[in-house]
Order: sequence, then structure tokens, then C-alpha cells
Amino acid sequence: MATIGFILFALFPLAMAFAAASDLFTMTISNKLTLALLVGFVLLFPLTGMDLSTFGLHVVAGSIVLAIAFTCFAFGWIGGGDAKLAAVIVLWVGAGHAVEFIVMSALFGGALTLLLLAFRKQIALPVSFMGQEWLVRLHDQRTGVPYGIALAAAALVIYPNTVWLSIATV
Repeated sequence: MATIGFILFALFPLAMAFAAASDLFTMTISNKLTLALLVGFVLLFPLTGMDLSTFGLHVVAGSIVLAIAFTCFAFGWIGGGDAKLAAVIVLWVGAGHAVEFIVMSALFGGALTLLLLAFRKQIALPVSFMGQEWLVRLHDQRTGVPYGIALAAAALVIYPNTVWLSIATV
């Protein structure tokens, strides 16, 4: 049971850290990561004691967020990887934490955007940073915001209040 507890404790946070780092360095969130989180949820939910009705609510909440997020993607407000990541995060945190996740994501995303705008106002990056492709891209005003960082941060703030962590610490 200790191994299962560790998996429940660490899998989601590690995936969130990877998603945030990936978005920061490449402006991409891998479909493989999103798919792995989806499969992980389906395989691990029985360990939580969650009944099928609650499982269904998680799926409905994730589906609603996916529909809303893809609408935002269609308008060019967020990336497709961000839309998929937001949906799979809500699948994990559940309907009871979906609104909290969305609000936290918006707050973190707003702060990230303001910090990035301030960073981009610099006249130029120091020459010593020019070899860092990810930093040059991040500094470019034509580049979007790596919103996966905000999504991951919001998810990690909410995660300790979910069923996953309560099961992992038993």
C-alpha cells in the first residue's frame, strides 16, 4: 500500500511540474502528458473509493471545462494544450473544486501575464542570455503566455484538498 500511496501522492504533482516546465521552455504541453493523466485518473480512481456517480461528476466537470476551454482556444485566447490540460486537471480535482480551480487559474494567469509584460518591457535581454532560446522566445512580445504554468500552480494549490491526497496519506 505504501507504493500506491506514493503514486497517489506524487503522480499528479510531478505531472503538473512537468507541464509547467514544458510550457515555460517550449510553449508546448504534450498530448502524451494529457493522455497519461487521463489514463492515470481512470486507472487510479477505484483506489479512492469513489463511486461511479462521483466518477461521472468528475467526467462531466472535465468535459464542461474542455468545451469552454476549446471555445477560448477557438478565439485564440489560450493554446490547445492549455485547453486539454485544464480539462484533465478538473477531471482529477473534481466538480467540487472546478470553480476554485478556474478562479485560481485566472488569478495565477493574470499575475503571470503582468510579470511577463513587465519582463518584456526590458529594452533588450542581456547578451549573456541570448543563447537561451526559451528565454529569448519568452521575452518576445509576439509570443503568448505559457499559461500551463498558471494551470499547474492552481492545480497544486487545490490538490491537497482532494480525495487523492487524503487516500495517499492513509
